[in-house]
Amino acid sequence: MNVTLRQLRVFIEVSRQQSFSRAGERIGLTQSAVSRCIRELEAELGLKLIDRTTREVQLTDVGISLGASVTRLLTDLDSALHEIRELGEQRRGRVIVVAAPTVASRLMPRCVARCDVDYPFITLVLRDLVQADVLRQVRSGEADFGVIIGPLEMDDLLIEPVMTDAFCLVCRHDHRLAVADQVDWRALNGERLLMLDHTSGSRAVIDRVLLEQGVSVEVTQELGHSATVFGMIEAGLGASILPTLSLPLPADSSLVMRPLVPRAERTVALVRRRERSLSPAAEAVWQLIHDVPPRAEML
Repeated sequence: MNVTLRQLRVFIEVSRQQSFSRAGERIGLTQSAVSRCIRELEAELGLKLIDRTTREVQLTDVGISLGASVTRLLTDLDSALHEIRELGEQRRGRVIVVAAPTVASRLMPRCVARCDVDYPFITLVLRDLVQADVLRQVRSGEADFGVIIGPLEMDDLLIEPVMTDAFCLVCRHDHRLAVADQVDWRALNGERLLMLDHTSGSRAVIDRVLLEQGVSVEVTQELGHSATVFGMIEAGLGASILPTLSLPLPADSSLVMRPLVPRAERTVALVRRRERSLSPAAEAVWQLIHDVPPRAEML
């Protein structure tokens, strides 16, 4: 039997209005479309449901019985659909977000705190991973979405910029470049630098800027975390180029930060699978991170 939900809703409306034309007006169909739905329903059931004369529309005994049953079923269905819609609007569930380390340590704590306030029924799970692992978990579906460092372009992923983050020089207060208010990239030529390694999304951007500025540096160490870089600098082993999201500097340290000019930026971006929709809860968290205050408000 191939009875459609549309046919049943039209039948119930005709029974309520006792008129094909008024039923059509209520549900947005022409009178002929209403008549066709009723004929198709009667043909499918093999029963006469409505007696229609030039003056009135009346349900047959079978139509009255069917109307009572269908009304109960449609009421239950509408209630179930309403509950599902409310569940989506309330945005409940568990959302897994993966983020590059500097983003996870500086940007995401504020987002997690806001999520707790705005969406108390969402459990936001944050994983801080190197960028390659962030992209792998997004692609595999292990995470709902990620927060990465760009610019990047990938056909299988949807990437949406959130904010920009400039680079700075971090050195000891007695370094030769510490006396300046800002440091030209070209002043780094020949400098011994402690750098984030190539698992960091920032490294490719830094290398590109150095090449564009014609600057050659001596990379003495390549490290995975900015905290380790800070310790190496304080030990007098060199300076470093770091994103400002890696700040603040350790308390009571001898380190200073100087902006690099011309200003060079990396992009902080949201990333998810291009052909997969987010759950209502994940969509809410995605938008929350997208609307995070700009960097100036976070320092």
